[in-house]
Amino acid sequence: MSFLKTNLDERGVYFVTMNRPEVHNAFNAELIDELTKAFQSVPSEARLVVLTGAGKSFCAGADLNWMKSMKDYTEEENFQDSKKLAGMFKAINVCSVPVLGKVNGHALGGGVGVVSVCDFCHTTDRAKFGFTEVKLGLIPAVISPFVIKKIGESMARSTFLSGEVFKAEKALHMNLVHKVSEFDKFEEEFEQTVDMFLEAAPVASKDSKKLIFNVLDKEDSELENYTCMKIAKKRVSAEGQEGMSALLEKRKANWN
Repeated sequence: MSFLKTNLDERGVYFVTMNRPEVHNAFNAELIDELTKAFQSVPSEARLVVLTGAGKSFCAGADLNWMKSMKDYTEEENFQDSKKLAGMFKAINVCSVPVLGKVNGHALGGGVGVVSVCDFCHTTDRAKFGFTEVKLGLIPAVISPFVIKKIGESMARSTFLSGEVFKAEKALHMNLVHKVSEFDKFEEEFEQTVDMFLEAAPVASKDSKKLIFNVLDKEDSELENYTCMKIAKKRVSAEGQEGMSALLEKRKANWN
């Protein structure tokens, strides 16, 4: 039985839906494995990925039955199990095309980790978020590198240590999500978000994502040459030439 639904539409939008609505799309070993493989093998025709959850919730973090089985694991078994979870977050994070989080409902614990590895997150005003691990005597360890990069140390201290469950507006203020829509307008406005990303040139979009990772990894002394080299190559590329021609000729570029 698969816990994931995937579909590639004619626009090149690849939909990945966590499909365990009866447990609010909580993680178990199978879902972690399926999500990892889905993001490691995104179709070459895909221009972007939409990641969402079936039913009323986005993702409730770890499945209780899965956690029960881990309770009797040795430390080494827990380590290996956590490595698989970390691999899932990494696969989503480094996906070559933009990943849009369609956060259709609550995201808690590891579910907020999924939010943090999306390039753009659009949610509804009814959604709630929280790093609830401390209320179980645990810590949000595996997701912390991704989350702290997104929300910063101050917000991490506040939310990790308290386990507070907070509303979408606070998630927006924290930079955890990028857009909040009223519940009744969510579907329509999310389609506008998709359209916005589809206006980007496909290769330039991928290269922009690589640029961000590479800039963050480089020392200041290397950055000037690296960034100047990247834009020089882009200006003489087929997409760059077409984009500049379209601007000058007051027409849409050919990827639109």
